[in-house]
Amino acid sequence: MKDREKTGPGRRALLRGALAAGVLLGLLGQGGAPALAAEETVMGAAERPRMVVPMGRAVGIKLFSDGVMVVGFSQIPAAEGNVVPARTCGLREGDVITHINAAEVDTVEEVQAELSKIGGEEMSIRAVRDGKALQVTAQAVKCSTDGSYKLGAWLRDSMAGIGTVTYYDPATEEFGALGHGINDVDTALLMPLESGGVLSASVTDVKRGAKGEPGELHGKFDTGADIGVLWANTSYGVFGTLDKSGLDLTQPVEVARKDQVETGKAVIYSNISGDEVCSYEVEITKLFPHAADGRDMTVKVTDPALLEATGGIVQGMSGSPIIQNGRLIGAVTHVLVGDPTQGYGILAERMLKTGESCQKK
Repeated sequence: MKDREKTGPGRRALLRGALAAGVLLGLLGQGGAPALAAEETVMGAAERPRMVVPMGRAVGIKLFSDGVMVVGFSQIPAAEGNVVPARTCGLREGDVITHINAAEVDTVEEVQAELSKIGGEEMSIRAVRDGKALQVTAQAVKCSTDGSYKLGAWLRDSMAGIGTVTYYDPATEEFGALGHGINDVDTALLMPLESGGVLSASVTDVKRGAKGEPGELHGKFDTGADIGVLWANTSYGVFGTLDKSGLDLTQPVEVARKDQVETGKAVIYSNISGDEVCSYEVEITKLFPHAADGRDMTVKVTDPALLEATGGIVQGMSGSPIIQNGRLIGAVTHVLVGDPTQGYGILAERMLKTGESCQKK
């Protein structure tokens, strides 16, 4: 979903449109967070197993960015010809603009308001690139088409989609979902989170996956009320708190340690129709003990019912919990484009540790 530099409704109105359309949060997580050391676990000093409820429920997730991300450039017709001030001043795709002069900007509308105030005068733009602050000097130009001042940058300040909740902790009301981050669709970079929410969702239909063409879940959302708050968007999942009053909770299970995960039979919990969560048979075919990108295991769907309904792993199933020997061992995160019956999974231990780390900040 794109917010443009020029004009348009507020980002929350645009999100309502995206949610109504059932936009998907895909299965293309990015690496970049620190690897989980072999000796690190989420068990605590007394080695007590962490207990959480495996979910598998599809929800709507909305994210508002901290700043506005540059996702592309466009030429502005001006008196001196076609120009692109944003590129000329040194901005790049993926940069996140946080300030124009002294004004903090978090929405496309705020950027446009500042450009209208400043007009054709020089301005200071503060941004973040690869986690580091930078500052450039720019000068907007007056568009000969509509008379407004523009930088020639395509900007995004929000995203929304459907994804799957992996686990819920009844003791803290905290949850983890997706197993990978929410990345900008144009730059593939992790979206910086200012605020976000979780909404009730139901799956309306499924586009089956095929070789070379991943499938996807389509859903509808209740935009009237949030059921949770999102407070972290990381390479290993999104995290926040949920209102348990609307959840259909099962008994908590242990979170497996890394050394308790093995190749062989397992099951996943997934929501591929309505709001019903079902269990499906899978096989863990390979483990990657030194993975640093969250691709800790390969998962093969063996359940005839799931293969018939979806063709295997599809977009929107990202975050489906994986259960083995009565423990939560991980979550589905990626689909193999060449073979939709197979994909990757992240260790639950890694997700829990990442969620705890974010909460402590």
